[in-house]
Amino acid sequence: MIRRGVVRCALAGVLFGVSAPAASRLAGDMSAFTLAGLLYIGASLAVLPVLNRTRPTSRALKRGAIRLGVAVVVGAAVGPVFLAAGLSHAPAATASLLLNLELVFTAVLASLVFREHLGRRVLTGTALVVIAGGVLGWSGSADLRFGALLIAAACLCWAVDNCVTAALDELAPAHITFAKGIIAGGANLAIGLALSAPPTGWSVLAGLLIGGIGYGISITLWVAGARDLGAARAQLVFAIAPFVGAIIAWTAFAEPIAGREVVSLLIAAVGVSFVLGSSHLHKHHHHVDTHDHEHSHDDGHHGHRHPDRPDVRHHHVHEHRAVSHAHPHVPDIHHRHEHSAAQ
Repeated sequence: MIRRGVVRCALAGVLFGVSAPAASRLAGDMSAFTLAGLLYIGASLAVLPVLNRTRPTSRALKRGAIRLGVAVVVGAAVGPVFLAAGLSHAPAATASLLLNLELVFTAVLASLVFREHLGRRVLTGTALVVIAGGVLGWSGSADLRFGALLIAAACLCWAVDNCVTAALDELAPAHITFAKGIIAGGANLAIGLALSAPPTGWSVLAGLLIGGIGYGISITLWVAGARDLGAARAQLVFAIAPFVGAIIAWTAFAEPIAGREVVSLLIAAVGVSFVLGSSHLHKHHHHVDTHDHEHSHDDGHHGHRHPDRPDVRHHHVHEHRAVSHAHPHVPDIHHRHEHSAAQ
């Protein structure tokens, strides 16, 4: 489960990392609201083909409504606008690397507010990314500082989104992505078109394509990975995104390579590596729970059987019985319990 979560979050990071410098090329052609709206509408279009695999029940929608609402408003509506505005004031490579602040904010919120267990390795990795962000953000340019502040605000919004979404186990990842895209994206696009001139047809198509890949597929992979790893660890792996974005900006867009960006990249890369081997072992108790997520029947937590489904990975609404046991684990969808100081 840990390896699968790492792969999913890494792929999500690569796709999002490619999208950041690509989206920065559109920032000058349209308003921040219009760009944010197109990116998230593209995300909703990308997951349309898989929406009907399973449909959420009315009970699941009711249970997850508040968390889904927070994710849609804070993460999908407000955060992208801050990012789109920040991209207008910072070079693409710098903006990409500043996105690692999302990891820092996610780790802080996951630990202090959502009581997620981090451990020394995750804390050390997060500290290194903080240092990398400090190296990157130091500049005498007032415009760059303003852009960095806007991007940091976007990262804080997404940190809130990450924590509530990782615990949103009543809905499938594709349903969460679609709700974010169609509601928040539609609202932002309407605001953008009301306040500014419409973009050209090619810019619209580019925005939808970037959103479909860098947001739609990426968000869906991240949500699935976060259920395997927990929000903080998932975001630590996802932090490869800024590195990918910086490399794309340096190569495809021929932006000059700054020394502080290279130093920041190396420090943060070491920090990201600390997620590996961050599991821990102690006796813990699982309460009775009913939720919907991808699973198999050989992981020690899903002993139910059903003759109508093959014994491969699948997802459906299922119930867990109460059980106490001990095994290595991370704060995945089944292990968001409290820990003592010794653990």
